[in-house]
Amino acid sequence: MLRTLLNQVGRYRTASLLTPLFTSLEVVMDVLIPYVTAMLIDRGINAGNMQNVYLYGVIMIGMAMLSLAFGILAGRFSAYASSGFASNLRRAMYRNIQRFAFSDIDKYSASGLVTRMTTDVSNLQNAYQQILRVTVRAPFRLVLSIMMCLVINARLSIIFVVALVILASALTYIISHVARLFTKVFEQYDSLNASVQENVAAIRVVKAFVREDHENRKFAWAAEGLYRLYVKTESLMAFNNPVMNMVVYGCIIALSWFGAHFIVGGTLTTGELTSLFTYVMSILMSLMMLSMIFVMLTQSAASGKRVAEIINEKPDIVNPRNPLMEVKDGSVSFRNVMFAYKSGSGEYAITGLNFDIRSGETIGVIGGTGSGKSSLVNLISRLYDVSKGAVLVGGQDVRRYDLTVLRNAVSVVLQKNILFSGTILENLRWGNSAATEEECWEACRLAQADEFISPLEEGLNAHIEQGGANFSGGQRQRLCIARALLKHPKVLILDDSTSACDTSTDAKIQRAFREELPKTTKIIIAQRISSVKYCDRILVMDNGKMTGFDTHDNLLKTNSVYREIYNIQTDATGDFDELKMKN
Repeated sequence: MLRTLLNQVGRYRTASLLTPLFTSLEVVMDVLIPYVTAMLIDRGINAGNMQNVYLYGVIMIGMAMLSLAFGILAGRFSAYASSGFASNLRRAMYRNIQRFAFSDIDKYSASGLVTRMTTDVSNLQNAYQQILRVTVRAPFRLVLSIMMCLVINARLSIIFVVALVILASALTYIISHVARLFTKVFEQYDSLNASVQENVAAIRVVKAFVREDHENRKFAWAAEGLYRLYVKTESLMAFNNPVMNMVVYGCIIALSWFGAHFIVGGTLTTGELTSLFTYVMSILMSLMMLSMIFVMLTQSAASGKRVAEIINEKPDIVNPRNPLMEVKDGSVSFRNVMFAYKSGSGEYAITGLNFDIRSGETIGVIGGTGSGKSSLVNLISRLYDVSKGAVLVGGQDVRRYDLTVLRNAVSVVLQKNILFSGTILENLRWGNSAATEEECWEACRLAQADEFISPLEEGLNAHIEQGGANFSGGQRQRLCIARALLKHPKVLILDDSTSACDTSTDAKIQRAFREELPKTTKIIIAQRISSVKYCDRILVMDNGKMTGFDTHDNLLKTNSVYREIYNIQTDATGDFDELKMKN
């Protein structure tokens, strides 16, 4: 974990090295000032020598100015280094998340990833800044102060040894209990963020069903859990200050008692006792800072593990060595394909699939909910990898292709239509960043999106709100189809991507594909028979298995599953998924 995090310091290494340097110089000045103060008292004030008073006074002012300058430089470089470190962490996490396969994304919740990118990185940023300054300042100041105490009076320094033992014992107890609690705290943060994210994303549904009270209770439950964990954690951490105060006051009392005896005995001067009081406070403040550092490091260690986990996550799907850089055509073949979402679970979503699709064919895929339709097409563009068997595109196993080449050749319009905030043109150019406006209009025409874009005053420059909230479901689907068409794919997959369109628009899209994309293999997943009726062939899925692969007319004659779906849908009172219930 530590190596992973330190690798992200990058170009901020120089600032990271300069910070402890200037911090150390600042500490040296701070520690020497009390020693000069003792000389000012003993050799100047008590001796009645004003020349020494002026001399040591000027030296003290010079040291204070240097300490201020070194402190400013240390603060400046620490802020620069810690902010850069946090920026690099977020960039590394985000870059790796972009490489995740669907199977990797399934391992982490969206709210968990958000927490890691925000709260956890902020904790590490603060910890890194404290490490650069306080973890250098506190121990260095502690050591130098003890050394100065030994120089002034070694016998009185035994007081500090006793203080160190008491504080070390208290810190060991606190940290051992707090570490486990902080891990649970961040897990609870994930639950809280999940509640917020889900509620905000589905706010229209919440209001439509008048479920505000339910959502409030759900959020309150998550917040209450976080509150209780924090109270338990902070209650343990609260022992730190009382123990520290007890040690501080004990040291002051002991120092006053023994120091007075030493002064009377003539083995200690007033100035030396004054400087010892300053050093004892410096030592104990350093110990207090160290105790806070230990607690802070315990908290940040939990965050560090979570951040390093994302950075070190090896995507399940990566480019092969010497990948193929060209997809010959749009032919698709499945060879004894078995697929499970959880590797090794034995719970297969697809079992024993064998079929061939010729390049340029239009293939319909139909079946009940959970029959494996979406799983099937996700394997073609290698969004998931097969568990057994092989999927071939252009005559080659998809695992042999460069991922970018394959996914540019196999364009998928997923079930969930996602648009990004910006203009229509910017969204369309996700499919092809170099596409001209004419090409974008042509793609919109094929997807029947020009029907609602043309009347808009801004046309392709019309603004899209986050998630496409200012467009209907059918309009979003058509924009997503147009975006996919701009890639000029050899295989176009529509995963139930016209479900929100009316039957007339759906028919126009199908006709446009047949007439104007003859060389593109089109695989259309649909819930409606009418959407696949005129496909060259139709693949019927049921419980992860292929029960038929033929034309509409032949399937009506030979395939009982397809025939029952057809009968249900042509019956005005029928329900598509009623088939699953009957079976």
